[in-house]
Amino acid sequence: MLDDLTLKIDKALKKVTGQGRLTEQNISDTMRELRRVLLDADVNYKVAKSFIDDVKEKALGEEVLASVSPGQLITKILYDELTTLMGGSSSELTLNPSGPTIILMVGLQGSGKTTFSGKLAKYLQDRKRKVLLAAADVYRPAAKEQLKTLGKQINVPVFSIDESKDAVLIAEESVKHASENGLNTIIIDTAGRLHVDENLMDEVKRIKAAVNPTEILFVVDSMTGQDAVNSAKAFHDAVAFDGVVLTKLDGDSRGGSALSIKAVVDVPIKFTSLGEKLDSIEIFHPDRLASRILGKGDVISLVEKAQINFDEKEAADLEKKLLSNKFDFEDFLKQIKMIKKMGSLKSLLGMVPGLGTQLKNADVDDNQLVKVESIIQSMTKMERANPKILNGSRRMRIAKGSGNSIQDINRLIKQFKEMGKMMKMFKGNKGMKNMKKSFGKRGKFKR
Repeated sequence: MLDDLTLKIDKALKKVTGQGRLTEQNISDTMRELRRVLLDADVNYKVAKSFIDDVKEKALGEEVLASVSPGQLITKILYDELTTLMGGSSSELTLNPSGPTIILMVGLQGSGKTTFSGKLAKYLQDRKRKVLLAAADVYRPAAKEQLKTLGKQINVPVFSIDESKDAVLIAEESVKHASENGLNTIIIDTAGRLHVDENLMDEVKRIKAAVNPTEILFVVDSMTGQDAVNSAKAFHDAVAFDGVVLTKLDGDSRGGSALSIKAVVDVPIKFTSLGEKLDSIEIFHPDRLASRILGKGDVISLVEKAQINFDEKEAADLEKKLLSNKFDFEDFLKQIKMIKKMGSLKSLLGMVPGLGTQLKNADVDDNQLVKVESIIQSMTKMERANPKILNGSRRMRIAKGSGNSIQDINRLIKQFKEMGKMMKMFKGNKGMKNMKKSFGKRGKFKR
């Protein structure tokens, strides 16, 4: 996510990293390079110019303390300004405490509205909301069926009127249906439309007038860069939406839309959508994305994901087994399943400070976890509990049963043994303290 932008900013900052002090010359050189980086990333020209001017003004006005290097100071200023540029702080979804909450989804064709509607329904259902999905896209033949499929997967009802081509009527009737069935949240999925299509833009205006939505969310494909920003402005002028959803942010290496859209439209980014899984939805945190853009990771989001997906008691039991060297393949399998719930491996590792840029071209394949699962599941309970008995014939049977090579089996067993040796090094409180202290030094983001 935003790998190219991170690498180019890091390269630009090398003009001041290692310098004894900040001067007008090395600041100007760095700002010139940063402006080019932002424009290459498809950031809006006016936004890029204003941003660079603000950073330069603050850098020239700062007194460099003896304990802070010029590189660290510029990084701190960039972090603050990037955070401000993207909205400063996260913006909550507005939910009606009494009466129905109506969320209207709008956006361009192919932006991912229908998929995100399903994700948002699951997100709100997990937070005890009683959700109804409304299929008001009457133009795309597969839209209604797609929404019904998504609703079935998460056990959320979907309202539609099969014989109707009137999106306004469907929206109105969905609100009535929700009220009659004790559902307090209605997510209305509308057709994708071009902002130049007057008839379709008029339709969404009429839907807004008919149902008076609590929130209008503009869903945009972040990979479209400046086109996303331009369409956002046109949509906002027409329907005055309340928040932006950036989809496909995990596939965006440049970052133009993420950095420009708040400044141009003056509406907060509320959610990001990553990947196809229905739980791959995140509240947008400007400060955390700023940290990731600067290669400092996002430890807070990583911890939050772990807290949501890891069973606390199970995690404590695993830690005890690791420290007492009683960790077996059954435990390893449980750990893999917990990690898979958190998202793709590359996105998780990208949250670890310092690893994001190193992983840019790394082959981090989630299918490797599937391979490991298949190997462990082909073992007997006795073999999982006691890896020492895995002789040649047993390994050959596991290879055939899992559809892998004997080399794959040997490699996994070797890695498992190496992990056991590493944990012995940290056995006892002193070792664990040293490990935590070591990680803390590497992970610290000086501000």
